[in-house]
Amino acid sequence: MPPRPAEPPPVKAGYDTSAAPEAPPGLAVAPTATSPSKRPRAGGRAGGDLFSVLLPTYNERENLPLMVALLVKAFEETDEAFEIVIIDDASPDGTGAVARRLQALYPPHTITLAPRPGKLGLGSSYTHGLRHAAGNYIFILDADLSHHPKFIPAFVAAQRAGGHDIISGTRYADGGGVAGWSLRRKLVSRVANYVAGVLLSPGVSDLTGSFRLYKRDVFEALMGVVVSRGYVFQMEVVVRAVKAGWSVGEVPITFVDRLYGESKLGGMEVVLYLEGLWMLFWA
Repeated sequence: MPPRPAEPPPVKAGYDTSAAPEAPPGLAVAPTATSPSKRPRAGGRAGGDLFSVLLPTYNERENLPLMVALLVKAFEETDEAFEIVIIDDASPDGTGAVARRLQALYPPHTITLAPRPGKLGLGSSYTHGLRHAAGNYIFILDADLSHHPKFIPAFVAAQRAGGHDIISGTRYADGGGVAGWSLRRKLVSRVANYVAGVLLSPGVSDLTGSFRLYKRDVFEALMGVVVSRGYVFQMEVVVRAVKAGWSVGEVPITFVDRLYGESKLGGMEVVLYLEGLWMLFWA
């Protein structure tokens, strides 16, 4: 069993730290600099699948050690091989240095570092991370502990059972929810998803969520056609996937407000969301 980082940061009350194809016509697979390799894997059954977790970070030095520990614990429960790809955008708070220490602490091939010279956008961070990832399945989730890794076994089980191209975490199905949000933020999120659902009819209950599992080739193809910036990126990805004929399954999750640091969602993201909604409506 991999060693654990000593004394992770204290956790806010209420946060549970236990547990946790070919492209359809019109979507070509985007080339990447690195294809899945045969490098050694962290844990899991020999010869099985490899799950790569893409973890973009910016000013997450306090959250990162606990997130990595919870990811390792979650994958131990699945008995699946995994790797964690940390994509840090030159965080001024020293997140990159924390990531290097974590890489040295855990067994080889558990953590891969893919630093960038600055903040270059969420979508491009995933494209960059793919170049460093070896897995045939790709997990994306937030590094700020808003997405608890304890749900990872449920994502893997849903993919195995349904063979879906994408498994999306949802706050808005039975068993899902949010914690730590103000009434205003809950209303904004609900309204945003409702309006997008009415206009775009994707058949997915949580369009703006960013806790997802993809087949690698599906994710690569989508990265080649998505044009949105910021958090509207998540909505465009799933809408384009449904229109292209890829199957999307859902797993209920609880979204918890970040433990440390400040939210990166601002007024500009609302403007980008509205622009993205308009663009996808006419796409």
